[in-house]
Amino acid sequence: MSKSPRMTKYGVPFPAREKMVTLKPLSPLPAGWSSLAAAFFKQARRSPKKLFATDTLKQRVTFADALLRSCVTARHLSRLTEGQQAVGILVPPSVGATIANFAVALLGKWSVNLNFAATADIVNNAARQCKIKVIITSRKVLERFDTPLDAQVIFLEDLANAISAGDKRWGYAVANFLPFPLAKLLLPGLRSKPDDIATVMFTSGSTGDPKGVLLSNSNILSNIHQINNHAKLEEEDSVVGILPFFHSFGFTVTLWTMATLGRGAAYHVSPLNPREVGSLLEKEKPTLMASTPTLMRSYLARCTREQFASVRWLLLGSEALDPGLAAEIQEKLGVEPVEGFGCTEAAPVVAANSPEEVTTPAGRRVHGNKLGSVGQPVAGTAIAIVDVDTHEVLPFGCGREGLIFIAGPQVMQGYLNRPAETAEVLDGDIYCTGDVGFIDADGFLHIVDRMDEFAKIGGEMVPNKKVAAKLREIAGVNESELRVTSVKDPARGERLIVLYTRLDMPAGDLVKALGSDATIPKLWVPKAGDCYKVDAFPVNNTGKIDLKGIRKMARELSEA
Repeated sequence: MSKSPRMTKYGVPFPAREKMVTLKPLSPLPAGWSSLAAAFFKQARRSPKKLFATDTLKQRVTFADALLRSCVTARHLSRLTEGQQAVGILVPPSVGATIANFAVALLGKWSVNLNFAATADIVNNAARQCKIKVIITSRKVLERFDTPLDAQVIFLEDLANAISAGDKRWGYAVANFLPFPLAKLLLPGLRSKPDDIATVMFTSGSTGDPKGVLLSNSNILSNIHQINNHAKLEEEDSVVGILPFFHSFGFTVTLWTMATLGRGAAYHVSPLNPREVGSLLEKEKPTLMASTPTLMRSYLARCTREQFASVRWLLLGSEALDPGLAAEIQEKLGVEPVEGFGCTEAAPVVAANSPEEVTTPAGRRVHGNKLGSVGQPVAGTAIAIVDVDTHEVLPFGCGREGLIFIAGPQVMQGYLNRPAETAEVLDGDIYCTGDVGFIDADGFLHIVDRMDEFAKIGGEMVPNKKVAAKLREIAGVNESELRVTSVKDPARGERLIVLYTRLDMPAGDLVKALGSDATIPKLWVPKAGDCYKVDAFPVNNTGKIDLKGIRKMARELSEA
């Protein structure tokens, strides 16, 4: 008697692993990549004089400098974090932030990069989930919080004076002279195993408690190997690091990929400063850049073609790339943008377009950047597209859309202390992305919708359900009378659409009242012109509200 398939939270079963297709196999990890700490330690020993990182705080460190500072910092932190599993890091992208992450990794502890743009409540919530007792931060970051953090605070600015001469001598000896087998005895992170947890990355907390994604050393190292395979990184490549390390792409790509592969990085504390980012590009001449379409609009307005002259790979994600914007970027800045797809639960890269030629499943060579797609899956990633209604695994190239499942070595271990929520999206290494799409005959993945009721506006996750609940509260209507969904928007990725069957007040007054609520971010407020009266909401064959049908209705109304 065959075992019934497990169901996802969407009521769609997980596909059988053997029915998932891997378009390109992944070679084994490089020798010595047993942990992030070990890979970084060995790379720093191989290329000690090579420049590792610079930042707009005027810090410059070679790989030897980075290893020395990390070993010294780790020695100092070892006494402050004794018996603790996780250490919080609340620092924007900078040389100091990289050293903090390396030091925590060398101690074999979880590095938990916390959202310095969030409220103190959200930061404290994440810290409580991980049982964090020590948070590394800076005074400038801490100034923006109106309530104290529930942990011992260590300021980066104070470390130089706080670290003893003995710790400095110890770190110097370990970083420069001790053979790796002996260094392993002194630094627990060098003894960490591939399956040991390396970090906890928190998802958006906009609808309640944020979920902590457990990523192992193997998850992140595998994704680094996949990225290197996909992008074919060259020896002199370097990245401009503007994405925060609490963002999975910032953590894996702009921090650890560079550190373990021996590439350079130029960091800036915020991607929201286009003039400073442009100046950094012009000065350091990085070849790799990751951003979002929304951010690129501000760079288009304030940066020059000369500043982007060194960039050969501009990867945009987090929201759909409008074809008009892609053309404008190429025309004005002289670089062809490529769209990619990832999720925190996949460490994060799943697929990406390429500015170079790629091979299709049929063996043809084609241009690797197909507008409207998110590119071919990275090597070692298995994909299945499952029809939401019939639950069949759809063949690639058939043109039919379905729920996207991925599997591979980059897929998370689960959510921290949330077994039920883990079981809803994870079966072994099979992860249910919640995205709807298809793979064409050339092996390019296309994302067309999302199962969850979220909008991604300007790169930020906006909870449709929470917005709808607040609107219903203001209007005095129930769930069957008002719904909120989203449609694509060329300027900000997506925008909110309000559909209602009954409303006893003008739509303009409703959204105005929502905008005056101090608990609602401005990004969450829809426009009055995006509110539409409908006769009824579509339902599926089980009598439940048809979310796909509602999104289709919203698209048709907004386009009309």
